[in-house]
Amino acid sequence: MRAALMYQAGDVRIENVPDSALKHPSDALVRITASCICGSDLHPYHRMTGENGPARMGHELIGVVEETGAEVQTLKVGDLVVSPFAISDNTCDFCREQLHTSCTHREAGFWDGIADEGGQAEAIRVPLADGTLVKLPVAPDSALIPSLLTLADVLGTGYHAAKTAGVRPGQRVTVIGDGAVGLMAVLSARRLGAEQIILMGRHQHRTDLGREFGATDVVAERGEEGIARVRELTGGHGTHAVLEAVGHMPAYEQAVGVVRPGGVISRVGVPQYESAPVGFGSLFRHNIRLAGGPAPVRAYIEELMPDILDGTIVPGKVFDAFTDLDGVPAGYRDMDERRSLKVLVRP
Repeated sequence: MRAALMYQAGDVRIENVPDSALKHPSDALVRITASCICGSDLHPYHRMTGENGPARMGHELIGVVEETGAEVQTLKVGDLVVSPFAISDNTCDFCREQLHTSCTHREAGFWDGIADEGGQAEAIRVPLADGTLVKLPVAPDSALIPSLLTLADVLGTGYHAAKTAGVRPGQRVTVIGDGAVGLMAVLSARRLGAEQIILMGRHQHRTDLGREFGATDVVAERGEEGIARVRELTGGHGTHAVLEAVGHMPAYEQAVGVVRPGGVISRVGVPQYESAPVGFGSLFRHNIRLAGGPAPVRAYIEELMPDILDGTIVPGKVFDAFTDLDGVPAGYRDMDERRSLKVLVRP
């Protein structure tokens, strides 16, 4: 079968690889019908060394179950399913507490940690299939597929930012970053009732979509200038919640600069730094809390799916480019160079 492999920074290739096959009785074999390129895929695209490649790529997917292991009970051949970016059994203590990214099962973990599998491919072996996969009540060619695919990562990640920040009706919220996750954070803050949502981003075609998703204000300035502008928009106090969807230190510093005393900074952008200021002068002095982390998107799929099915939200609008597997290398380049926001792949 064919799959995307990253050899080193900037070098993504589509190659023939061994067919995926069941290894354990709890596995399912899924023929992929839709996947995508994630903004987090650009981190290795920028810095992977040849010693760490080639690596199978992709951690967001929808597909049809082709085969199941003997222990799989909730799925059958022909089911259309969505897979979160983290594998979990959905039964351990942490999963029951809706923290699937900390699942204690020995096979649990992130797709990017499974060397012989990846979502940018024709098929995939899914460990812990009963716990990981969620059935979809639509056909593979449904017009809802782009929006349902966001349940695998970006919608759940944006929602996690808003949930862990405790966003509630009437609050002011700042979202830092106009990538797909940032835009999903805007949508999520609106869904939870935020009164004012300030989107900090500089790419107008993205911030226009952010306004459509619920942003009330857009701040294009960065650094101290951007912080001053947000404070101006909030009567000088800043916002109750800051949803940081970038992962770089300047974004965190902006978050510290715009959060209101007693507020929350929720980070879901994968941090590209080892430490961040949390001491007296930054967080402690004003009772500011720090939240976020890898989103347990499996916990949110059943909660968010009805809003997609009935058209209340249309998160699939974050996909502005579509390709087959052959176009994946170009898709990486286009996202890296900001020509595309998010690329949907149909093998």
